[in-house]
Amino acid sequence: MKKTLKEKKGVIYNPYIGFTSFQHFRGEALYSDCITNRSSGVASCETENYECYPVPVGVEEKGREQGYYPDTTVAYIRILWKEFEPEQGEYNYDLIEDVLNKAKQKGQTVMFRLMPHSTCARDDVPDWLKLIMPCPERPDGMRVKASPTDPRYLKLFSKAIEKLGERFDVNNTLDCVDVALGGAWGEGSQSFPEEDIRALMDVYVRAFPHTKLIGQLSNTSMLNYISEKHKIGWRADGTGCPRHMNEIFPKHIANMKKEFWKTAPVSFESYWWISEWYRQGWDIDSIIEKTLKWHISTFNTKSFPIQYEWREKIEYWLERMGYRFVIREVEFPDNISAGKTIKVLFKIENKGVAPIYNKLPLKIRIKGEKTKEYITDVDITKWLPGEHTETVYFDVFDDILHGKYELQIAIGGDKNPNVQFANEGKTDGDYFTLGELLIKE
Repeated sequence: MKKTLKEKKGVIYNPYIGFTSFQHFRGEALYSDCITNRSSGVASCETENYECYPVPVGVEEKGREQGYYPDTTVAYIRILWKEFEPEQGEYNYDLIEDVLNKAKQKGQTVMFRLMPHSTCARDDVPDWLKLIMPCPERPDGMRVKASPTDPRYLKLFSKAIEKLGERFDVNNTLDCVDVALGGAWGEGSQSFPEEDIRALMDVYVRAFPHTKLIGQLSNTSMLNYISEKHKIGWRADGTGCPRHMNEIFPKHIANMKKEFWKTAPVSFESYWWISEWYRQGWDIDSIIEKTLKWHISTFNTKSFPIQYEWREKIEYWLERMGYRFVIREVEFPDNISAGKTIKVLFKIENKGVAPIYNKLPLKIRIKGEKTKEYITDVDITKWLPGEHTETVYFDVFDDILHGKYELQIAIGGDKNPNVQFANEGKTDGDYFTLGELLIKE
């Protein structure tokens, strides 16, 4: 039997893709909207209040009264070094465990960055570090990006990264680590000797062999370096700003030695936030199309409310962001005898702009009087945008009762997130029903 399946329209909130919550988890409060000071080009509010986890006491969070935010399966969390290592050699694993547990309870995975420091005194390097080496002063009202210049600085920060990896590399909820480069927020805003930066990058490679890495687009030399040792994607900060979109991003992308998006995710972060794009009059249609061209999987607009006027555009973006699997056609026998082998052929189209990067199992099962599940050897990470054909075989057990069964398919499930197909039809838990199958005696 050959069967054509119908595509399902609309946004599907599948794992690992789409908008991220930022310093919050799924369904939680949004920051209140913030108006930028257009004359100075910086936010009139204290942007540091929005950069760290947990959210500082007193920060207003009334955003859900001011706009909307799409659902999200990814939580992007940044934590300061001093919160993770409050005393030298003593690590606050409970803080990271709490983040991962909260995300898991909300049905999210985590994209994580450990930041060495921010630009203000409250979010500086650990106090114990200041007793070891000279550290820049960060007076109130100023944004001081400078980091310590002592060569021990990056080595001590590297030790914290190692400890993170030792404990959390195999945690399925920690899906992606954002590589910190040193400098304010870990975003490479300061030059360090190249050999020291490479030594830090080597630590990430060793510490997170099982976790996806993404690195700053602004430092393509480091992306190229890490890519020789570990799959790595990239993260572009400043999305939306015309200069970034038209000059800075294209220049850096041209310097990449590989098409990183084929093996690791691409993530974008908003310049300011989308509500400010709206006030600035930036061309959201152009921004969307450029990020899709660059194979976006996730987008962080910092848990700020979005104007309802742009909701249709945002949903267009979300339908195409990351992967989107549509089963076009399936072929399998109408009936088969117990003890025989079933051949199932299906044609699938990835209508998104990127593959899935997690090797989740593709499973087939027959369900009726008895149920039997088969884990196939199909590698779904090879489903790049476009059409694919897969053929799987499985044996029908000898003692199965004759009668009608449903042939079903699933990606993930059990201890893994479940991926939904973009198809109209019957679902049964994690499974999508392909059709009926008659088992004969």
